[in-house]
Amino acid sequence: MSATENDGHMMDNPFLQGLGIRLAHWELKECRFILDIDARHLNRQRNLQGGVVATLLDAACGYAGLYSAPSETEQHAATIALTISYIGKVREGRVEAIGKLMGKGRKIYFSSAELRNEDGEVIATAQGSFKRATYAAEA
Repeated sequence: MSATENDGHMMDNPFLQGLGIRLAHWELKECRFILDIDARHLNRQRNLQGGVVATLLDAACGYAGLYSAPSETEQHAATIALTISYIGKVREGRVEAIGKLMGKGRKIYFSSAELRNEDGEVIATAQGSFKRATYAAEA
């Protein structure tokens, strides 16, 4: 699967791409991911599966602190801690995860995210801490 492009940015994340998660917006201190829900995203009760919710929120929190201009070196981070509050349920349609950078140090940054349904209702929230990392590209 090819990387998806947004505002001159390439999202090269095979896991997110495999789930159908798309980077819709990315700027300094903020990002937005979208997912069109289909059967593979549902649990036994036919609601959006909690692990998919966690993945969306983790990605939104993480990417919110990693923005770089398309011409700059790509940044990476590892999740140190992520706290999620599951507030509502959704079964169909599109969801949007909005991540915002809350604060940062030299190596650690803190961010939050909300997952909303098409009506703008909050489905879940998250707060996390992340450690910047350097990864060498594999050949």
